[in-house]
Amino acid sequence: MQIDYEQTVLDNGLKVQVHTDRSTAMVSFNLVYDVGSKDENPQKTGFAHLFEHLMFSGSKHVKDFDTELDKVGAANNAFTNNDFTDYYITILPDELETAFRVESDRMQYLNITRKKLKVQKGVVIEEFKERCLNQPYGDADLLIRPLCYKEHPYAWSTIGKTTEHIESVTLQDVEDFYATYYKPDNAVLTVAGPVEAPRIFDLAQRWFGKIPKGNRKERKLPQEPLQTQARLVQVERKVPTNAIYKAFHIGPRMSDDFYVFDLVSDILSNGDSSRFHTTLVKEKKLFNSVNAYVSGDIEPGMFLVSGFLEEGVPFEKAEAAINEEIARMAQTEVGREELQKVKNKLETALMFSNMKALDKAMNLGYFELLGSAALLNEEDRKYREVRPERIREAVERCLCPSNGSTIYYQAVK
Repeated sequence: MQIDYEQTVLDNGLKVQVHTDRSTAMVSFNLVYDVGSKDENPQKTGFAHLFEHLMFSGSKHVKDFDTELDKVGAANNAFTNNDFTDYYITILPDELETAFRVESDRMQYLNITRKKLKVQKGVVIEEFKERCLNQPYGDADLLIRPLCYKEHPYAWSTIGKTTEHIESVTLQDVEDFYATYYKPDNAVLTVAGPVEAPRIFDLAQRWFGKIPKGNRKERKLPQEPLQTQARLVQVERKVPTNAIYKAFHIGPRMSDDFYVFDLVSDILSNGDSSRFHTTLVKEKKLFNSVNAYVSGDIEPGMFLVSGFLEEGVPFEKAEAAINEEIARMAQTEVGREELQKVKNKLETALMFSNMKALDKAMNLGYFELLGSAALLNEEDRKYREVRPERIREAVERCLCPSNGSTIYYQAVK
């Protein structure tokens, strides 16, 4: 599925992309900033996510962001991950300039006070408790990341390491972060819908063109050393059943590894005919469910396996069964029919992931961060080119015990 777009770059560095889509009556306005939790101070983690909340606190000319958009029937939201922060608006074509006006105002004139900071700290701390501390298995990500990463900032979750880090944020921290990362040359604006590129480029120049560019320094993240020994920890929690979490180091998002292991995850766990479900759930009855997936991080990421054990099954036996299934892929090439089946499923999933205008706007912006929005149109080809011998080599290289980190997550009364 080819996604066409036009692009320009303003003098201040803001990249502007337009995808014309007349199949929808609404316009999707997506602004992505090249900053995520990997850019945080290790002693003040969770800050990028906290700042996302602060962006809704009002700016010089827009006192209430949500109210301003509600008045014109627009919907908006945002999210933060390890690599970037994304703000998006869905709006009627006749009201599109409102999106430009409010987003440009908070890019240049965000108005944060100590009172607003205190309120949003409370909101994020409650979110941390609800999602991670009071939710069964909610702290699994908080546990597996520092076990897998010892140097790289993927060692902590987007929500942060601890609520104390969020509480310690100062107004000066907020101002410094805003001045460093929330600048036009650190952002990509993508507009998709029943629009024409010349008009969007004019609106972008009018509302964003005079905002000064920033002076962000080149990102130099600490690189993760090669893992050479298996890591294992066991924790006890009040949860319904025992669980296992495993993480293996793989390459970055644009490497061959990503496409190989995305297919591997489907071979192992996508559907009732997958290897994990057939062998570990149905035949051996060791697990209630087992899932495999890739983290999809821009930097070198993780291949993850999680499983919920049947009552009475020892951790060691369950883990050995997972390792045995993985080893089978390292020793014997995947059959072409089995591989083609998962490729077909992924091709369908790719098509559906680019059906809506908002999805296309987000994806174009994301791939521009990866190097070029044009790379989005190469995704299906890269999956199709994966061969059985490449899968066997990658599994043997990456999904070996010495490259793995494991958590035995024990249920207690």
